[in-house]
Amino acid sequence: MVRGHLVCAALAIALLAAPDAGADGAALVAERCASCHAIEPPAAPQDPVARAERKGPPLHYAGNKFQRDWLVAWLQAPTRIRPAGVHPPTHVKATPQGDVIDPATLPEHPKLSADEARAVADHLMALRPFDERIAAQSYQPQPIALRMGQMNFGKFKGCDACHRDAPDRGGVSGPELYTAGKRLQPAFIASFIADPVAWDPITVMPKADLSDAEVAKLANYLMAIAKEQP
Repeated sequence: MVRGHLVCAALAIALLAAPDAGADGAALVAERCASCHAIEPPAAPQDPVARAERKGPPLHYAGNKFQRDWLVAWLQAPTRIRPAGVHPPTHVKATPQGDVIDPATLPEHPKLSADEARAVADHLMALRPFDERIAAQSYQPQPIALRMGQMNFGKFKGCDACHRDAPDRGGVSGPELYTAGKRLQPAFIASFIADPVAWDPITVMPKADLSDAEVAKLANYLMAIAKEQP
């Protein structure tokens, strides 16, 4: 009888410790993500008008973009990365004080369990169509003086017109960038700054024809300010 209880107890512990058998990454992505995000590359060149129809950013190159640990944590407790949504004109309204974001129009990202988040992250991290592009990127993060980095980001390059480099500073038409160094791979950051259209043909971010040194300076700033975040 005692032995039977021990077997049952061991089985219960094993079941608790085991990952959710239903947490199939590919199935979860198809079920929970594909309605808002592009999981496959576009079959044909996209018209810029298609950007207004986006509900979420493309994920077909997620494995070349995200850091897995951040992705697992974020999927369990998602926070808003794009203050005005993926297509800002849809979520901005005119007021006597100027244009403001209408939070009632912004959808909430679903939360996943820990097992689901790990399964989804593993599947997304396997989506790596641009490995060669990442491998060709020579950027290596270097320390930077935050004050000089901030001046370059805002005053000299004008990035703060669309992006926030602090929770209370910068534009809202693009994703916030004060956590970019935690959520994005350094090589992706540099590659996207250098040529955003190569990654996303219908992005509203223009190619600025920056030198490698200018790209590195911006990327170093994003990596540095991410360390300042909790």
